[in-house]
Amino acid sequence: MSKFKNYKYPIILLLSIIVGSTIGLIFKEKACVLEGFGTIYINMLFIVVVPLVFTTISSSIASINSFKRLGRIFKYMFIVFIITSLISSIFMLIGLMVFKPSGVLMDTTYNKESIDIVSKLVQMVTVDDFYKLLSKSNMLPLIVFTCLFGFSIKLTDSNEIKNILNKLSKVFIKMISLINMYAPIGLCAYFASLTGVYGKEFIGSYAKCFILYIVMAVLYYVIFYSLYTYIAYRKKGVKLFYKNILLSTITSLGTCSSLATLPVNIKTSKDMKLDDDISNVVLPIGSTIHMEGSSMASILKIGFLFSLFGMSFNNFSSIVLALVISVLSATVMSGIPGGALIGELLIVSLYNFPPVAFSIIATIGWIIDSPGTCLNAVGDIPSLMLINKLVNNKN
Repeated sequence: MSKFKNYKYPIILLLSIIVGSTIGLIFKEKACVLEGFGTIYINMLFIVVVPLVFTTISSSIASINSFKRLGRIFKYMFIVFIITSLISSIFMLIGLMVFKPSGVLMDTTYNKESIDIVSKLVQMVTVDDFYKLLSKSNMLPLIVFTCLFGFSIKLTDSNEIKNILNKLSKVFIKMISLINMYAPIGLCAYFASLTGVYGKEFIGSYAKCFILYIVMAVLYYVIFYSLYTYIAYRKKGVKLFYKNILLSTITSLGTCSSLATLPVNIKTSKDMKLDDDISNVVLPIGSTIHMEGSSMASILKIGFLFSLFGMSFNNFSSIVLALVISVLSATVMSGIPGGALIGELLIVSLYNFPPVAFSIIATIGWIIDSPGTCLNAVGDIPSLMLINKLVNNKN
């Protein structure tokens, strides 16, 4: 009975998803009438994201006693993010070499838009007015501002502000717990709507891509997340990860949003008793610039186009360029508004594919959105465990 109490909530969520998916398969498009109940849950998570990010990051930075420790957190965070993104890209590359996707070229057109890359890069770290920081659409500028705010509190020894932010952070975390009481209803409705609309869309070449991505995503989830957590805390780390990660996995699959999963990830890190000062810095930043699912998706898109147009993907330069694009998509471009669009345009332009290729890979991105988001969001937890271990290990 004690074990059942520990897993009662995840079991309820799984049952709600099964019920929702069944409703979607039975009623098909009619199940869309339930979408609003799922949207309520997602909107509530989105509402709490901006104040949660602001209070947790700024209070954590302000509360860190040593600038040396803060430097170690940022150093190991970026090292782990880049390495895990590269590993996920190479893993998908191996999958493509073994299972080559192929298909028939879609009869579609693409009107190329003019995109100013420099302006997009500027948007990655800044906005032109303060009120724009109060939007989930500008998460990376918000994080940059919040880090500066936390540093400023630390440098001016403003303990009153630090204490207020710490208390506000606890309030928003408690709010997450209240919101999650509605999760079974919200996720049931959302899965009913998704299954009803997209249940029969995975056909032909796109079905092959979807199946390949699902297989590689599951293998990556099981193999590498187990490996990362084992490296961090040996068998204890693996057990701790799988005991607490179910809610983050379900939320990311159901919402298709790393930001919507961020409040859940923060709660998960607290349940795992990882250091708050590290978690509250790494997780909000990771939800914006750490996307292992996106790096795997970039490799899949490139390999699919090479196969589709009868081109060889076995030469060294093509593979190296693909890895560079995938890591950029998982780190730098993931934080830019419209970053996915820029990544897809880079693929088409750098490899000199015809314009129609853009529509093809944009469709692939839509099809694999849910499992890709799952890796993007859940992957922050094993990385956090590695960073937590590295920061605290003086050796």
